Amino acid sequence: MGKVKLGRAALAAIVALASAQVGAKAPKVPQGARYVALGSSFAAGPGVGPNTPGTPARCGRGTLNYPNLLAAKLKLNLVDATCSGATTEHVLGPWNEVPPQIEAVDASARLVTITIGGNDVAFVGNIFAAACEKMATPDPRCQKWRNIGDDVWQADEARMRQIVREVRRRAPEARVVFVDYITVLPEKPGCADVAIAPERLAESRKAATRLAALTAKVAREEGAEVFKFSRLSRRHAPCSATPWSNGMKAPEGDGIPIHPNKLGHRAAADALARFLR
Repeated sequence: MGKVKLGRAALAAIVALASAQVGAKAPKVPQGARYVALGSSFAAGPGVGPNTPGTPARCGRGTLNYPNLLAAKLKLNLVDATCSGATTEHVLGPWNEVPPQIEAVDASARLVTITIGGNDVAFVGNIFAAACEKMATPDPRCQKWRNIGDDVWQADEARMRQIVREVRRRAPEARVVFVDYITVLPEKPGCADVAIAPERLAESRKAATRLAALTAKVAREEGAEVFKFSRLSRRHAPCSATPWSNGMKAPEGDGIPIHPNKLGHRAAADALARFLR
């Protein structure tokens, strides 16, 4: 069999692919570039500063959320499409009066951050349900604990993958970065700020671990990046010396319960800025 001759273009493509496979550094996001933030309340930052003007009422995009702080640090042109309560379905499709978040992504985008997937598996909802179980007189808004089956987790994963693929289709030159969920649960029972039964704490921590692993898996297998904020924040849960998230109560003007506070959003923005450079 004769030797196969490669043209310059083919050889260059192989070299480029080899470089990517050994972990070539992602390109720096230039100043002034379009940055699109996608996600749920953990990115939107309800209660973290006043709402961004023009924000849909249900979305609660705080002016001090990590997308705003990151954009200011790196001098980027932010399009904040995040929305409190959003699921992966609301990134890909409309949510009543709120258009699909994905529509904010276009070919000019150079950075897209994504914090999503928790609401699909009732992550925070179940923490509140566990708190309700401990109340002598439950709040009328209390909901029951939901047992989340593997089918729900698998559907969450499938839509997270679809989000990355759709971002890639719309913005082939963008860096796509998952920002996973901040740690909102103490390591051990007995934290008065998150007063839930030990077995519910264990179940919720297991869900948090599974969500972080799922996010990392999707990022790895779909060619996106992942900023593991869950790991960075694990020593800053409620009842720690310096909490980056609130327990069942939140100080006025500093976020909402079981969500990142101002310190949490600032920590995310600072670390993301270093991650992206």
